[in-house]
Amino acid sequence: MSLFKIATFNANSIRSRLEQILAWLARESPDVLCIQETKVQDQDFPAQPIMEAGYHVIFRGQKAYAGVAIISKDAPQNVAAGLDDGAGADEPRLLRAVYHGVTVVNTYVPQGREPESEHFQYKLRWLKRLRAFFERHYTPDDLLVWVGDLNVAPEDIDVYDPKGLRYHVDFHPEAQAALEYVRQWGFVDVFRKHHPNEPKQFTYFDYRTRNAIERGIGWRIDHIWATAPLAAKSTRAWIDVAARTAERPSDHVPLVAEFVL
Repeated sequence: MSLFKIATFNANSIRSRLEQILAWLARESPDVLCIQETKVQDQDFPAQPIMEAGYHVIFRGQKAYAGVAIISKDAPQNVAAGLDDGAGADEPRLLRAVYHGVTVVNTYVPQGREPESEHFQYKLRWLKRLRAFFERHYTPDDLLVWVGDLNVAPEDIDVYDPKGLRYHVDFHPEAQAALEYVRQWGFVDVFRKHHPNEPKQFTYFDYRTRNAIERGIGWRIDHIWATAPLAAKSTRAWIDVAARTAERPSDHVPLVAEFVL
């Protein structure tokens, strides 16, 4: 048996957070770190410092927004990007590879902007397409982990003010239903497996909110979800809130999970 440690982190610009990411890698030594919102086109991605730190890295990005990357100790296998359904690949939002026999799917789900906007409808369609993507490529019996900034808080416990935030695009009933539709394909929320009723467990803290962590004003919109066979192998999961103390931090913090394979 071996320990498999995976983390997800919305960097909100990988070039702005590169030193923080390298320091976090040195401290936590994950097997896989999935990054979202790299906000950089591929030719400008800072791959060299990551490789010099002893890691492999794959990425798909574009200028100014979105973008995904996977940093890993071992070389990735079966690398692919995008939804590949003929409706627009959206490669800077989905990147997948296999590590230690585990398929890792890293996504940056569209945020949606406003409930009345076409952007929100795109978000709902994107999640529906993602369910079809899993149906097309995998089965719930596979060893598969889906991670990333999913831009949805699934339950009341996952936001600081359920009543006031009810129709926000990241806590909207339609967005929750769309995410639940994907979950029903065969996923287990690994963090909630280990922290089923624990309140104020948040991965996102708005820059505009003063002392958000101390005041418990946050959202849990970053997730690590696994198929049942893989979730059964999970031993723990945690949110690294301490990462927010870094200089010029992201508005998200890393979420980490460990599995015994």
